Amino acid sequence: MTTSSTSINAEESTLWRDMLRAQVQISRRLQADMTTRHALALGAFDVLVRLGETPGGKLRMNDLADRVLLSRSGLTRLIDRMQRGGLVQRAACDSDARGFYAVLTPEGRRRLDEATPTYREGIRRHVLGRLDEEEREAFARILGKLGDPASPG
Repeated sequence: MTTSSTSINAEESTLWRDMLRAQVQISRRLQADMTTRHALALGAFDVLVRLGETPGGKLRMNDLADRVLLSRSGLTRLIDRMQRGGLVQRAACDSDARGFYAVLTPEGRRRLDEATPTYREGIRRHVLGRLDEEEREAFARILGKLGDPASPG
């Protein structure tokens, strides 16, 4: 379809914009669900999920930043807000005096447990429930291909 590897035709440009628009709309809907029902930002929920998946509910800040879709400075600001809300706490890293852990608090665990069903319902309502089985399989293949750094492109 394209004449060179750097050109994008009108159809491809529309596809790209449609993908971006869908991602923004889905995120907005999930954000609305989470803030309305749990007063919890989507980014904060993502942090709670990541911490909740780890043994001891803690991760080094650098590792956590790699797992969530935030810059290091953005994560630091979010953790500051979450700490003020009692959802996480910071703990010094024994092996690195400059390093810190983000640690899930009991209140953070409680909020994670409360909000998880809402998040899953939102994913079902806004994404998965809109696709039939064949579309979900194709979507999984496409996302796997796009997310694979080894994939040619």
